[in-house]
Amino acid sequence: MKNTIAERIQDFLKQFPPFDSLQAEDLLLISSQIKVLYVQKGEYVFKQENPCNDEFYIVREGAVGLYRNFDTDQSLVDICDAGDLFGLRVIIIKKEYRMSAIADEESIVYAIPTQVFEPFIEENKEVNKFLLETFAAHARNYFTETDKGQRIDNTISIEVAKDLSTLRSISYLKKPITCLPKDTVRDIAERMTSKKVSCIVIVDKDKCSVGIITDRDLRTKIATGMFAVTSSVDQIMTFPVITYPKTITVAEAQIALIKQDVSHLCITKDGTQNSKLIGILSDHDLLVSFGNNPSVLIKEIKRIKKVQELRYIRKQVEKLLKTYLEQDIPTIHIINIISEINDALTIRIIELAIKKMIYPPPVSFCFLVLGSQGRREQLLLTDQDNAFIFEDVEEEYYESTQHYFIELANEITKGLHTIGYEYCPAEMMASNPRWCMSLSKWEMQFKDWMTTPTEEGTLLSSIFFDFQYIYGNVSMADKLSKVVFEGVNKGNRFLALLGVSAIQKPSPLGFFKQFLVEQNGEHKDTFDIKTRAMMVLIDAARILVLYHNVKGVNNTLLRYDKLAEIEPNNRELFESCAKAFRVLIKFRTRQGLLHHNSGRFIKLNTLSKNDKLRLKRCFRPVRDIQELLRVRFQLKNLI
Repeated sequence: MKNTIAERIQDFLKQFPPFDSLQAEDLLLISSQIKVLYVQKGEYVFKQENPCNDEFYIVREGAVGLYRNFDTDQSLVDICDAGDLFGLRVIIIKKEYRMSAIADEESIVYAIPTQVFEPFIEENKEVNKFLLETFAAHARNYFTETDKGQRIDNTISIEVAKDLSTLRSISYLKKPITCLPKDTVRDIAERMTSKKVSCIVIVDKDKCSVGIITDRDLRTKIATGMFAVTSSVDQIMTFPVITYPKTITVAEAQIALIKQDVSHLCITKDGTQNSKLIGILSDHDLLVSFGNNPSVLIKEIKRIKKVQELRYIRKQVEKLLKTYLEQDIPTIHIINIISEINDALTIRIIELAIKKMIYPPPVSFCFLVLGSQGRREQLLLTDQDNAFIFEDVEEEYYESTQHYFIELANEITKGLHTIGYEYCPAEMMASNPRWCMSLSKWEMQFKDWMTTPTEEGTLLSSIFFDFQYIYGNVSMADKLSKVVFEGVNKGNRFLALLGVSAIQKPSPLGFFKQFLVEQNGEHKDTFDIKTRAMMVLIDAARILVLYHNVKGVNNTLLRYDKLAEIEPNNRELFESCAKAFRVLIKFRTRQGLLHHNSGRFIKLNTLSKNDKLRLKRCFRPVRDIQELLRVRFQLKNLI
């Protein structure tokens, strides 16, 4: 007789890793042993400090939060949705739980007996690897709490960057404090205090590590009176030490520190105890190698019920950004991750705004972001640029339909302002009736900009043509994109006029190679890094991808990568433009974080000589790309 419950469980499990790598008969065997748990909101699946159960878990429906407790404070570590595993500590370590699992809403959870599943872990490398990585992702949070219970965020991979930790090397102490086995505890304690370190490594005559003493050893063995301060260090040292080569990965360090229940790893020349000590890696070093946690932030965004609470998330994004810059993560990865979080924030604000409306949207619609967010290169909070497209309706219903979406846009722009996005001074927002139109009117507007270009139309098209779909009916955005490329393909006149705008941007340097600064206004005597440097590179990349009919590539760096493929004869120029843009966007971001603003207007007297030289090196590609536009589109005749 068939076990229909087991088959239903099997059908669910096979959708998710690591179960999708198991044979059908094996998965059915496991499914037949699984317990189904119905967990009410607020009910515990397991509690922190309790012994591990003989099972681990996967969420079938609902959501389970993982929390760390400190006195009366409870801090969210992660949220597990359908298909997410948790409670894996029983498989890896078999010790007490370091977190509590609490249902955030009414949930169905499958409890999988470890005894049934362990044979498949040993036989299947993919299963083994996945479980270790999942455990490591949750376990990182073990290192992100201070003694006072203050949360320090960490970084785990998200879809856009896969495993970002592999892009970072762990920074460890290169010259650890060492001593000999017969040194006294009093002597090494004084040395640790004077050097402000938490450990000392005991080495032999060949500088090979034979043991380690940490602050914890001094507390548990000396402060308790178990040993006298005159004891030799070999009496209280922990041995053997755990050693690794300097090529140790973040994942390896995580698992080693947790599994061995130690706070320090010794880094040796060849990774063994019998080779020379070259460094020491602590759990604090591992913490520093992480930034913030984009995965948890995005999950948290999706569950937040009030716009005001999203402001906290955006502040966390700034911390994440600062950490990535300090760790010198590749620019494109920083841009991708911050863009994913920005998009998630915008989507959640739209969802909350729709819930506030008296009735749902009357017709299909599409919400677009423009400018830097549309190019997916907005790292700092700037002003809003967005637009609404709604489905064509009969003329008699147009005004009421538009009114609905303007009201919705007011809620959205207000929400974005609440979390830190300033209102656009030029009102290029969906709340402006001019930028809240039906699809056919948007198509007419785009065609008008291209067929009868004006100075205003050229400026607006340079903003609106860098649009990015965020929410709603994506086919509307696709139709607008088609209009742009059809218009461009009919002739180069429109592109030439865009090119004129690009080459007429104010120069960054004067005749004597000095920085040209603003002459009046509130930004007098500052250098406008956006207008005088970055916008030329942005405009040129946009014009050239339109010229080559390259669709679906909005980001400036990716555009130059694509152009280098298409025009190998100009590869060097496009690569230098990309390099200059990476330097400029990081420079502007650092300035913005330092001065708590957009980073656009820079006070030159605050820069070092090296910083000024770095900026000036970026201006050569700016001039070169302007010259390419001038020649290709014969702009001398149009100026």
